[in-house]
Parts: sequence; structure tokens; C-alpha cells
Amino acid sequence: MLQKKFEEVVRGYYPDAMDAKDTSIHFLGKMLLEHNIDIAKVLMATSVCSDDINVPSTSFFNILFGPFIMGGLGGLPFAGETGMTAFAHHIPDDGSAFIFYGPHIGITINGELGKMYRPLQEESGNSCGALMLALDRFQDPDYKPVFNEDDYQQMKLEQYLLPYREEILSSKYPEKAITDATYHVINAKLHRHIKACKDEFKVNQITLLGGIIINTDYGLDDYFEVKNFELIDL
Repeated sequence: MLQKKFEEVVRGYYPDAMDAKDTSIHFLGKMLLEHNIDIAKVLMATSVCSDDINVPSTSFFNILFGPFIMGGLGGLPFAGETGMTAFAHHIPDDGSAFIFYGPHIGITINGELGKMYRPLQEESGNSCGALMLALDRFQDPDYKPVFNEDDYQQMKLEQYLLPYREEILSSKYPEKAITDATYHVINAKLHRHIKACKDEFKVNQITLLGGIIINTDYGLDDYFEVKNFELIDL
């Protein structure tokens, strides 16, 4: 009953969201049946937030090789072109490449965005913590990103999101808006890295699945709203 309630809450914000594990099965089936991809030889890369809560979100982690981890805070592909090149060189012979990517956001049973109850914690906490921190800082009218080599990823995340600041703060749901903006940043950067490194791949195509990971309470299935599914010809 609680899972069903969460589904109603999640779809109030993300109408097209699917159970994350069902999403995995659905798109693995498409890869196999519609695109003749040998699932047994797929190396997965991820560009999702380094937050531990995202690891059990989907079944991809249990079925595919990998993951090769490209993402850092917020899910941005901080591994860059060097990481994309390394991923290209690790694909099995006669295998295939798959990249799963996107930011994440928590939702409580009461519909509170940017929050979730984590394992063995009585109080709710931020999800995504890096994005909610950026949102909090953006609300300061005097805010300017300042480089800090000891907090490099957070500073770069905020720098990349700064052009969306006005749009985020004027939104009815700024927690959702900053998450959606982060998706656009990740999507653009991954496509740019793939284009720059395409000659490093020994495969003809790369499969991409991007969207928003929606975290629910501990012990319940997460959800995923698909933003992009495509096969890029190399």
C-alpha cells in the first residue's frame, strides 16, 4: 500500500515516472529485442550522483558489466573526455556500450521535494544534497561561485547551474527545477564528450538512457522519469 501511495505522490510531480526496476527491464528488453544488442556483452557507464542511495535504484547494476563511473556530485560527468576514452577502451570484444545518466531527487510520502528518509536514519535528509546546497546558496542575492580546490566538484556544479538560477528560483518547485536543469547540463556534456571521443570506440553505436532518478523512502522502490533513450551511431 505504501508503494502505491508513493507512486501517486511521485506522479504528482513526474507524471511519466516508472518504477526504476521496471524501467531497467523495459529498456533492456528494447535493447535486446528491438536493437539486437547482446546484453551479455554490454559495458555500462554511469553519470549519476556519487550518492550511495543511487546504487540499488535500478536492475542495470545487477545485470550489465560495470559500471564505469563517470559521474560525481549531482551526476555531472566529471571524468570528462579522459574518462569517456577509458570507457571506450574497456568495452568487451564484439560488445556494446551503454550509458545511464541523470541527477536524482528525493520525495517524501508527504510530497516534500528534495528530501528522503535514508537507511537507519530517523530524520529526513537532502537528496540530492549537492543540488539542495546549490539551491540554498542561489537564494542569497549576493552569491557568486568561488573556486575552492578542496571542494572542486560542488563549485563546478554551481558554476554550470548558474545560468539557470533565475529560472530555478522563479519556479513553483525550485527543487525540481534545479534537478531538471542539472539533467540538461549532464545530457549536453555527455553528448559533447561522446562526439570528441568517438574515434576511440570500437563499436558502431552507443546506447544512452537519461532521466531523473526519484528516491523514495528506504526499503521501497525508486522511480525514474525517462528524458532520453537513443542509439548514437559512431
